[in-house]
Amino acid sequence: MPIHIKNVKIIDPSTKTDKTGDLFIENGKIVETLSKPATITIDGTDKIAMPGIIDVHAHLREPGFEEKETIFTGTRAAAKGGITTVFCMPNTKPATDNAPSVEYILLKSQKEGAVNVFPVGCITKGSLGEELAEIGILKKAGAVALSDDGLPVSNSQVMRLALEYSKMFNLPVISHAEDKELSKDGVVNEGKNSMILGLRGIPRQAEEVIVSRDIMLAELTGGHLHIAHISTAGSVELVRQAKKRGVRVTAETCPHHFSLTDDILSTYSTNAKMNPPLREASDVEAIKQGLKDGTIDCIATDHAPHTAEEKAREFDIAPFGIIGFETMLSLTLNELVDTGVLTLPEAVEKLSCNAAKIFSLTGRGSLEAGSIADITIIDTNYNYTFTEESILSKSTNSPFIGRKFKGGAVYTIVGGKIVWSQKDGIAPLK
Repeated sequence: MPIHIKNVKIIDPSTKTDKTGDLFIENGKIVETLSKPATITIDGTDKIAMPGIIDVHAHLREPGFEEKETIFTGTRAAAKGGITTVFCMPNTKPATDNAPSVEYILLKSQKEGAVNVFPVGCITKGSLGEELAEIGILKKAGAVALSDDGLPVSNSQVMRLALEYSKMFNLPVISHAEDKELSKDGVVNEGKNSMILGLRGIPRQAEEVIVSRDIMLAELTGGHLHIAHISTAGSVELVRQAKKRGVRVTAETCPHHFSLTDDILSTYSTNAKMNPPLREASDVEAIKQGLKDGTIDCIATDHAPHTAEEKAREFDIAPFGIIGFETMLSLTLNELVDTGVLTLPEAVEKLSCNAAKIFSLTGRGSLEAGSIADITIIDTNYNYTFTEESILSKSTNSPFIGRKFKGGAVYTIVGGKIVWSQKDGIAPLK
């Protein structure tokens, strides 16, 4: 149905647009003008339209772990957060290491999803780190990247081969940078707080050793390496120097890694337990600087839902991970834009445009005429408190419950369809 968004501030870094005007949507695309009267008119006064948010790192848990999240529930939480596209990681059961698994996710998301879902295929069969998955078959089935996320590829030769073969199919290889021997039995960042709290630590070197190794392998092979969930100052510097040398490397960080430190662990809340763990204030500042100077390309949630029963276990045995769909945009606005770390156009690049370029998402990450009508409309004056009762995700494991936010998505449009509005909530399936 034709949609007219009128008098809205349009922020589109892909075309260097920053102006107030109108947007028109017809047949799922952004158009110059409508061929017939609009069925829906949205008053965009005092609001901002940006290319739809693309979250390149999330766990929808389906198939295999539907008690934590499903494509149905997860995509609705994403829509509420202003996210129009989600990359789902392959550590499902069974792992997404073959064509039928990829096709299952795509079919399920087309039937039940509120937003676009793009599967990430495994680097290795079963994510066991031993034998490469059939990369060409995964690409043909619809995978947009490769990763064994949740586990590193410990064997350097296997990682080298993955970077070499993935070049033929133009698939980025997403690295979960963790030396499992260094991080073994650790549950929080190794430092002053781990010592005070009596919790086993994960040294920053557990991340940085693998970041360094994978950058060297990318330099050797010419493959496209994407570093997931960067959390330390050392990792940021490694990526910065690699980019200066011309290595084909991109990187992401998560909102919790630029908004929280391990000081929050004093409550022993397992909702602050994630991997990589929350680090120190100096790391947070380095992450912000990396976002500002372009070292870090994307902001991604690493949305990792777990049941309340799992998170209610004692800290050492509770699972790593927090949800992030419904707070990513607000945290970016409050922690980065409102504080002057990023301009709004720079934040939009990190949330949308850069992801579309890095992962070759043709027609997305832009509001240019002819683009797919994936649009996030923001109200920077929208005040709300993030409560457990308001969460649409199937799980509620968030350290941000009770936090007051200013700014968020008031409309989420996917393929020309309004899937979320702050007034009406989630649109029903049709």
